[in-house]
Amino acid sequence: MRYFETRKARIEIIPMIDIMLFLLVFFAMMTLRMIPASGQLSKLPTSSSAASIPAPKLLIEIQQGGTLVADGAPRTLEQLKGLIQSKDTATLSVTIAGAEDTYLQRVMDVIDVVRHSGVTQVGLAARAVAR
Repeated sequence: MRYFETRKARIEIIPMIDIMLFLLVFFAMMTLRMIPASGQLSKLPTSSSAASIPAPKLLIEIQQGGTLVADGAPRTLEQLKGLIQSKDTATLSVTIAGAEDTYLQRVMDVIDVVRHSGVTQVGLAARAVAR
């Protein structure tokens, strides 16, 4: 007679936990993917030979007027050198994004600081020319 007994309904919680963990991982990965893309909007110089590079671990922006922005805060060249040296320079990749009217000397100053800090992977950001 056990076959005819009514059973109480149960809410299975294990599949719900699996779905919630999947959503948590999904949103965390999407957020981490978007961090390098955030920052100040600047009008980058254009290049017909611009190529895609991997997302940088450190983005240095040279804004109009020569202000340097790294990790979301304005910095001087000395502060920038300290920031870079506090990171693992063996695996650090740096991308320098300058405004369209940035002086070449300011870009070279930043490149010198980055290279003297021990970073070997340096890239310059540019917009690809629409063809």
